[in-house]
Amino acid sequence: MATVTILGAGAMGSALATPAVAAGNRVRLWGTWLDDGILAELRAGRPHPRTGVPVDHRVELHDAGGLAAALDGADLVALAISSEGVLEVARRAAAAGLAPGTPLPLCTKGFGRRPDGRVELLPALLAPVLPGPVVAVGGPCKANEVAAGRPTAAVFAGADGAAVERCALALATPAYRVERSRDLDGVEAAAATKNVYAIAVGVCHGLTEAGGEPWHDLAAATFTQAVAEMRRLAVALGGREETVLGLAGVGDLEVTSLSGRNRVFGTRVGRGEPPSEALAAMAAAGQTVEGVPAARLARELAADRSAALPLLAAVNRILDGHPDPAGLLAGAVLPR
Repeated sequence: MATVTILGAGAMGSALATPAVAAGNRVRLWGTWLDDGILAELRAGRPHPRTGVPVDHRVELHDAGGLAAALDGADLVALAISSEGVLEVARRAAAAGLAPGTPLPLCTKGFGRRPDGRVELLPALLAPVLPGPVVAVGGPCKANEVAAGRPTAAVFAGADGAAVERCALALATPAYRVERSRDLDGVEAAAATKNVYAIAVGVCHGLTEAGGEPWHDLAAATFTQAVAEMRRLAVALGGREETVLGLAGVGDLEVTSLSGRNRVFGTRVGRGEPPSEALAAMAAAGQTVEGVPAARLARELAADRSAALPLLAAVNRILDGHPDPAGLLAGAVLPR
């Protein structure tokens, strides 16, 4: 039995508590200063407001002010914070007594900026802040399904093979199966960009809903081009092509394109809603669309690595309010 601390009481943080408890661990769930309402619901015995699944009664709940207590004696510390807040939480955890060498499963997806302004993958930004090895958690893992204990295939990746194995042994269950990988950059690149490309697939579904006629051919071509561009960017960042062709890439893109906030946002835009209005409406409902900021940062990162990604460019133009999303997607994904 290990002591597993999960930082972030949002959808994925609370979901990860399910396999962590099922694997026989002592589990602590720490909520940020934005999670007070969620913790109140969980303490009242009600389902998590985002997954609809109650958290096991054995999970110990910690408020934002209890970070040191949540970290005390932890064998694993998982970060399940939004990309915008993960660096701040990491700094607070390091200051609150995070033990050196503690493996750090990272559920956060996206990019960030170095002090010089350049865009980078999150593990490279976290390395100077955190005293332990980062293990990327990727693959087709929808929070509500993980929380409910449904069959899930995750990918754990890191440069430190012993840390990857330690995390996998602590968190794997008969339902939550874990594939091990050493391709940290490939898993992180795929996890960050799949949200962007799920927006594009969502636009195709929105076109279908708006006109009552299928746009499945365009959706399939968009999905195929998305995989090609994810491979291209992963290699440019030091990852491996085969990682993108597996669970961490194609698998995660598939499930994100079927459902989730990024696909929903794309669908709204495809139906004709201006991107700014769709984004504002989802934010008002407490839904963060991480593919939007990721698209902007991925564009900079691709330019910095001289990677030509026409579908990524099309998504950014759609986000800018281009009046013909279908034409942009067709121009980016159809054979020339």
